[in-house]
Amino acid sequence: MRYVLPGRLSQNESREDTVIYVVATLTVKPETRAEFIAAATACIKETRKEAGNIAYDLHESVTDPERMVFVEQWQNAEALAPHRSAEHMKTFGRVAVKCFAAPPKIEIITPEKVDVR
Repeated sequence: MRYVLPGRLSQNESREDTVIYVVATLTVKPETRAEFIAAATACIKETRKEAGNIAYDLHESVTDPERMVFVEQWQNAEALAPHRSAEHMKTFGRVAVKCFAAPPKIEIITPEKVDVR
């Protein structure tokens, strides 16, 4: 894929062929931090094997050790869809939900919009 102006597609691209970014900002309880990171590490390893995954990384805030941020990059929306129901995501979700100190903020970024969930 070649870069075009943000929000614009070249003549041979379709919306399904555009890169999708996901930024998930999470706040975890201090006492569950190690458990969260262990579960996230296993999930990251499996997610990076998924078809269409370009990047999947976990970052920790340098000013707030309870704040974790996943930054994901997917080839297109079709590649992202099965990720949500993958078994390793279900396993991670069962651990992560117990670790959250606040509801997660998930931003799905496409050329046409930013969808915040």
